Order: sequence, then C-alpha cells, then structure tokens
Amino acid sequence: MHVLYQDNHIIIVAKEVGEIVQGDKTGDRTLADDVKAYIKKKYNKPGEVYLGVPHRLDRPVSGVCLFARTSKALTRLNDMFRKGKIRKVYHAIVCKHPEAESGKLTNWLVRNEKQNKSYAYPTERPDSKRAELSYELIGHNDHYYLLEVLLHTGRHHQIRCQLANMGCPIKGDLKYGAPRSNPNGGICLHARSIEFEHPVSHDHIKVEAPYPDEFIWKTFS
Repeated sequence: MHVLYQDNHIIIVAKEVGEIVQGDKTGDRTLADDVKAYIKKKYNKPGEVYLGVPHRLDRPVSGVCLFARTSKALTRLNDMFRKGKIRKVYHAIVCKHPEAESGKLTNWLVRNEKQNKSYAYPTERPDSKRAELSYELIGHNDHYYLLEVLLHTGRHHQIRCQLANMGCPIKGDLKYGAPRSNPNGGICLHARSIEFEHPVSHDHIKVEAPYPDEFIWKTFS
C-alpha cells in the first residue's frame, strides 16, 4: 500500500486497479481494511481502529483516495464534498479524439441499479441528477488520447458515462462502449490529484498519485 499523506486526522493513499474501497456483496478484502491494518501496526494501536470513508473510487479505477482518521474530520470532509469544496482532478485515456480539445459537459444522469450503470441525457427527466465536468486534452500517443477531467459534481460513474456520451469511451471500459477490455480488468481512469483545506488544521493540502505502473500510462508520462 502506498501512503501519499498522513497526519492525526486524515490519511491519503494510492488505490490500485481492482482494489475495492469499502465492503460490498463480494465480501472481498477492502482498501479500508488495509489502511486500518497499516494504522494499527504503525501507531501500535490497541483495539479497533477508527476509519471514515468520505470518498470512494470505483473498483476498476486507480488513484488518490482520502480517508478520515477521526469522526471530526469525517463530518467536515463529508460536508466539504457535498459543498464542492474539494478539488478532484482525474486523468482518463480515451479511445477517440474529442471533437473539441477542451470544454464543459453538462448532462442529466439516470442510474440503473440493476445494471450498475448510468445513462446520460441532455435534459432533466424523472430520477435524474445534474452532472457537470470540465475536460482538456493534454496528451496523445499513436492510438489514444489523454484527458484531464475536473469534476464539478459527484455522480455515479459520472466521468465514465459523460465521456462515453461525448463519443470518447475510456480505454478498457466495456460497460460504457470501449471496444476491448484491459489485461488487468481495470479501466484507464486515474484519480490524479485532490486539493482541499485541511478539515481541522485548515492547512492547504494537495496530493498527487503517480500513474499506475503500466506501459500505456508510461507513454503519457
């Protein structure tokens, strides 16, 4: 496990493709379990270790993942996420060149629980939620394009759904229209950085996660 930042109130780690942040029906070991074990060992803590999860990444996604070590930090971070006070930047490798090299996408997303998939619409409809992001083309190789994405809202599969709706599915993301899967079963979406005011000390925090150790990412670094 790669720890990117830690103090008494928060810990930020680099999530790998395939890791699950919180428990689900699979019953697989979680990243939260690993972080708890790390804290327990490093600080020689007796008993149960407290860890709050204000922030989640999909299982096939890699990158920076923030946890709270105190209930005070968790409450404040939850509020900051809800109010959009935490800047989250993602990098996505997509299969097609976007029509415009930068822009803002606004859609209304409807989540299908059975399919575990979201659908994007141009206008509001029943049970939809407004989704907004900005993107910019920042690199390319012979076959793929690297987009930097700034999230303005946090919806289910938002980046995956909105980029696919734009005609630029993420490499490896079969669910949203990529032509083939990645060898590791993940998708080329990486939570590159997170930036915010510390919930307790009020220091400015900015943490960046290195790209996955995969050839495709190295062609852009």
